[in-house]
Amino acid sequence: MPPKAAKKDAAPAERPILGRFSSHLKIGIVGLPNVGKSTFFNIVTKLAIPAENFPFCTIEPNEARVNVPDERFDWLCQLYKPKSEVSAYLEITDIAGLIRGAHAGEGLGNAFLSHIRAVDGIFHVLRAFEDPEITHIDDTVDPVRDLETIGEELRLKDIEFVEKRVEDLDKQMKRSNDKQLKIEHELCQRVLAHLNDGKDIRLGDWKAADVEILNTFQLLTAKPVVYLVNMSEKDFQRKKNKFLPKIHA
Repeated sequence: MPPKAAKKDAAPAERPILGRFSSHLKIGIVGLPNVGKSTFFNIVTKLAIPAENFPFCTIEPNEARVNVPDERFDWLCQLYKPKSEVSAYLEITDIAGLIRGAHAGEGLGNAFLSHIRAVDGIFHVLRAFEDPEITHIDDTVDPVRDLETIGEELRLKDIEFVEKRVEDLDKQMKRSNDKQLKIEHELCQRVLAHLNDGKDIRLGDWKAADVEILNTFQLLTAKPVVYLVNMSEKDFQRKKNKFLPKIHA
């Protein structure tokens, strides 16, 4: 018999998603020093941690829990009146500013990157305002350069991690014929090629079996990112900023 024709209205296959899923996730606020990370943290969490005009004002990460408002949760609670109500929450971490060379330990590099590894997603703050009274670690304001600096540092740290993983797999494969080791080794080679091309892992086209392995690595560039552009109040009101087209591109 001939094969049955595929249904025209069949739903497209869902793309496997990197990361973990939970009602309480951790997200880290990331960016260069003096771009507004701690100020944003204070606004979202309604706290008052120091936000000063000098690099590495934040050394140890500040953390806070923020409830996630959800009308569906409120409706269900009103309907079923449970004895206790535990809503979803987001754990937000204000991480110290990263600088060029962090993957090699520059600045607070290694500690900074370990804090990013511990979160599920990233709020990446970009400075798109000019103010001579607020210093920039590179002396000039260029959010695209800043974005590329952090992206490169995260990729370099991922490359370092995967190369070490390949070395471990090479040793294990000499002692064992386990097919799973070969599968992981082949994936690591593809991951390294992807990273060396200057591409983040989250932007790759990975199969479900690949994602299952990648999720055990907790790679920095695999984490979902929300970009937050910190601009002046005047630019926000007029909905115009000279850096926005470049950031968008």
